[in-house]
Amino acid sequence: MSHPLGILIDVWFLPVLFALLAAVIAALGAAVLVGAHVRRQAVDAAVEATTARAAETFAAERDATVRTVLDLAADKLGDTAAAGSRELDLRSAQFDKQVHAVSDELARIGQLVNSLQERSAEQHGTVVERLQSVAQASTSLEATTQHLREALANPKQRGQWGERMAEDVLTSAGFVEGVNYRRQRALGSGSIPDINFLLPRGMEVRMDVKFPVDNYLRVLEADTDEASARFTKAFLRDVRARMKELSVRDYIDARDTVDCVLLFIPNESVFAFLHEHDRTVIDDAQAQKIVLCSPSSLFAVLAVIRQAVDHFQLERTSDEILRCLGGVTDQWDRFTDHLDKVGKQLRTLNNGFEDLNGKRRRMLEKQLDEIQRLRGDAAAPGPELGPGEHLVARRAAGDIRPLPLGERSTG
Repeated sequence: MSHPLGILIDVWFLPVLFALLAAVIAALGAAVLVGAHVRRQAVDAAVEATTARAAETFAAERDATVRTVLDLAADKLGDTAAAGSRELDLRSAQFDKQVHAVSDELARIGQLVNSLQERSAEQHGTVVERLQSVAQASTSLEATTQHLREALANPKQRGQWGERMAEDVLTSAGFVEGVNYRRQRALGSGSIPDINFLLPRGMEVRMDVKFPVDNYLRVLEADTDEASARFTKAFLRDVRARMKELSVRDYIDARDTVDCVLLFIPNESVFAFLHEHDRTVIDDAQAQKIVLCSPSSLFAVLAVIRQAVDHFQLERTSDEILRCLGGVTDQWDRFTDHLDKVGKQLRTLNNGFEDLNGKRRRMLEKQLDEIQRLRGDAAAPGPELGPGEHLVARRAAGDIRPLPLGERSTG
């Protein structure tokens, strides 16, 4: 498409140019006809006049062209500005929508970030509290462990601790002192088992809770592998010495005990350590009729003892029930015998009743009917009877009442 300014130049500038050329040609022609001097003056005057007219014409045309161009540019610029304004408004509206959407999204993200920060702060506070609790528990556990080590270093306190652990296991298993077990009861030889478990038929199972852990504690406190190995060997040696000492005591008596004795190890870690470093200790203990028990395995042994006691109680109760059933059978036989006798007597009584109610009743009714007939005959009018005849008639009619005084004297 041609530019509007080019069109204006083609329309207005070319005619002006042609007019100037025509004026120049006319002046040149006049100059040829006039003399040189005249021609020159005429030419100069014509040129000046033509130039002046051309300048005026060009100025007027230029101004008109400029005004036209400016008007066209203003119109074009107005249309372009209006279109640009409309497009800008559309873009501004779309941008506002996007800005609102982005603002909403940023607000949502801000809320989410605030929520995450609050939750993170809460979790951080919770973690800090738990870490503090763990630290306190660790400190308390460390202090307790230190106290425990100090307590276990004393043989007497170590024995009391073992007895307390055993008592806790017994309580958990539901055992009652004096009912299921007895403590510190001296035997005839002077030995004193820590606990005697009571079994049916006067039998017992005896248990000792004193266990050597001195060298085990030294193993835990050892700084070098050599020291740890040395204290481990010493600990295993102490355990076997304790087993041998327990085997020579009279804790096993064929008259009133089972054929084994229990040795309580009051700590699972010690029990596991013993099995880990001496795999033959169980076989050697069983060969000496000793059963090694940790708190967990002691609970299982107590469950077996409790089951044996309950089974014996059930067996004894069953025997009593059977005896009661035998007595019920005897009483039932006696009851049926007496019942048969009473039935026979009832049948005899019933036969007698049937005889009375049947034949005897009919015979009496026959006699009563006869008496009634006779009384009817006696009530009929007849000859005058004397006093004695009146008495006979009354007696015959069944009247047994005593006679009045006057009739007695008359008779």
